[in-house]
Amino acid sequence: MPVAFKDYYETLGVARTATETEIKKAFRKLALKYHPDTAKDKAGAEAKFREVNEAYQVLSDPENRQKYDRLGAHWQEPEGNHATGSSHDASDDQAFHFGGTGYSDFFEQFFSGGTRYGVPGEGPSPRSTTGARRGSDIEGDLLVRLEEAMHGTTRPISMQMVNRLTGKVETHTFQVRIPPGATDGRRIRVPEQGEPGYGGGPAGDLYLRVRHAAHPQFTSQGADIVHELDIAPWEAVLGSEIQVLTLDGTIKLRIPAGAENGQQLRARGRGLPKGKTGERGDFYVKLNLVTPTTMTAEETALWEQLRNISTFRPR
Repeated sequence: MPVAFKDYYETLGVARTATETEIKKAFRKLALKYHPDTAKDKAGAEAKFREVNEAYQVLSDPENRQKYDRLGAHWQEPEGNHATGSSHDASDDQAFHFGGTGYSDFFEQFFSGGTRYGVPGEGPSPRSTTGARRGSDIEGDLLVRLEEAMHGTTRPISMQMVNRLTGKVETHTFQVRIPPGATDGRRIRVPEQGEPGYGGGPAGDLYLRVRHAAHPQFTSQGADIVHELDIAPWEAVLGSEIQVLTLDGTIKLRIPAGAENGQQLRARGRGLPKGKTGERGDFYVKLNLVTPTTMTAEETALWEQLRNISTFRPR
């Protein structure tokens, strides 16, 4: 099935020579603008947010970025015909594609690893003694926002597939439940939504791997959530109490006096849910000490005064 090329550099508004820092900065700016919870244009924000996420997922990963750059003008060729370093057969990918996963067909074909696995017709179906064969399982990626992973949601998914017996394109639409606490990498099984069976055998299963969408403020580590917080030098030295946004509301955070750059503070039980037990992961705040780059004459004089009277010597 033909797919349209995606210019991920153009999506993020960066040059092809952009550094990792420049790519991250561009992503955060666009993600804040288009995040569904904060965007002004709610109607088109979700789709744009997913486009930005897809581009960042490829360009922020050195291996994926190298692969993307190697595709170049050869992107339309079967993957085995250009030097991507992969032995994956793209013919299976071209026989089906998903809708509603949050990814474009281009991403699915070249980066998601979406593929059939298991050998079609391998062994008789356990449900039949007439030689019927079970269809292959299919696996793909499912882009999930952290807010969806926190509270759970239901996603309409469609799968378009070429029937290998008739040659016709068939589309199946179904609902996939994303449970609260779905961690990155978790596989969600959708029974009998894989490849159709042979000779009356049952269809294979569909497995969707949860991929957490990059968030402009948070990252996930299993069921834990990490937030990087910029603080001023005086907040680190004197300590402070501030309001910090989490995935489910704000919390008061006490920054202890003498806090260090890179120090992590933990709020227990404010991460993602862990199964049905009611237990949750933790919320970590990583402190980034930021020094002022511009100062007034009065501020400069005060810093000089502090330097002259301070007994602190770091070296």
